[in-house]
Amino acid sequence: MKLEKFEEAAKKVKEVTFPTNLIFSEYYSQKTGNKVYFKPENLQNTGAYKVRGAYYKISTLNDEQRKKGLITASAGNHAQGVANAARIYGVPATIVMPTTTPIIKVNRTKAYGANVVLYGNVYDDAEKKAYEIAKVNGLTFVHPFNDLDVATGQGSIAMEIFMELPTVDIILVPIGGGGLCSGVATLAKLLNPNIKVIGVEPKGAASMSAAIEAGKPVTLPSAVTIADGTAVKTVGDKVLPYVQKNVDEIITIDDSELIINFLDIIENHKMVVENSGLLTAAALSHLKVKNKKVVSILSGGNMDIITLSSVVQHGLIAKGRIFSVSVQLPDRPGELLRVADVIAKLQGNIIRLDHNQFVSINRNAAVELRITMEAFGPDHKQKIIDGLFNAGFNPTLVMTSDFY
Repeated sequence: MKLEKFEEAAKKVKEVTFPTNLIFSEYYSQKTGNKVYFKPENLQNTGAYKVRGAYYKISTLNDEQRKKGLITASAGNHAQGVANAARIYGVPATIVMPTTTPIIKVNRTKAYGANVVLYGNVYDDAEKKAYEIAKVNGLTFVHPFNDLDVATGQGSIAMEIFMELPTVDIILVPIGGGGLCSGVATLAKLLNPNIKVIGVEPKGAASMSAAIEAGKPVTLPSAVTIADGTAVKTVGDKVLPYVQKNVDEIITIDDSELIINFLDIIENHKMVVENSGLLTAAALSHLKVKNKKVVSILSGGNMDIITLSSVVQHGLIAKGRIFSVSVQLPDRPGELLRVADVIAKLQGNIIRLDHNQFVSINRNAAVELRITMEAFGPDHKQKIIDGLFNAGFNPTLVMTSDFY
């Protein structure tokens, strides 16, 4: 990957991308002690950065390669990039996607006119099937990450970052198969050898960390993470050398951190960012530096409503905004009112009550009342629990069930 190719790609992708100007984050800057900027690729016309690499790659193909028809495998975002580019060039495209792909990504890919095949549980399964179909039908395969032209197209993000913020100190890049990370890191180092590039991947699919340690791509036994766009068991062998050379560090993130950051970005920036795109936001709190200019690439925003609802619910629980307690009290008039009065005076908001008269053989001695409440945060949550305890109710914190 050479500078002139990156310059060519940066110019070419402007034909299909929206401007995603950097967004300064007051919230994350105060939280981390750095000057934090987001590169919001979740606002792209296809909902993710993948349109860059797909379009640039297809632009480099000759007419014969395109006329054969295109095929790829994707967890969703590259699928839309290829489907969109194929429509622009007027050529057919087949996309093989894991059966676990969020429905919004499947439907949007179909909306671009592509033929969608659902196969396997993770990207690697879909890729194997796509190669089989390509061989049988003579189709041109457009790899989502293990292709230097695709990686060069993704690297155009770094060009835009430097144009807006030439003095950037650190760029955080999500890692799945390595295409985005290799492209951004390589161009960033070409433009400024002193810049620090940090890759970020989910703990449940840390295939790049495994490859770096082994010195070659290795296949993980599984890729289990809510960050479906980066659930890759084997990184690309073509892009790995560029990651080894140009990426300074790799941070791994637990799924629980993604849930919390999803809420933080929605509440503070009014943006929907999919779980894979949240990796770099979560990594901000892991940085060991202060007073640096940090750009966090939010790689995509394609999240279906069911997943969004689930993440919001679990995020509220994780941040102490929703919680449940169980108390036992005599089954007699006025006891429920006493409990409600304590909670009301502490400004807790009851959103659900479950009354179980059969927890004890002697219900006059005790019945169970399970209370699901809304609080302002962990401190307020603890204040309510302490208040119930001091009033003699001996509350027990329990797992919050579905409350919608």
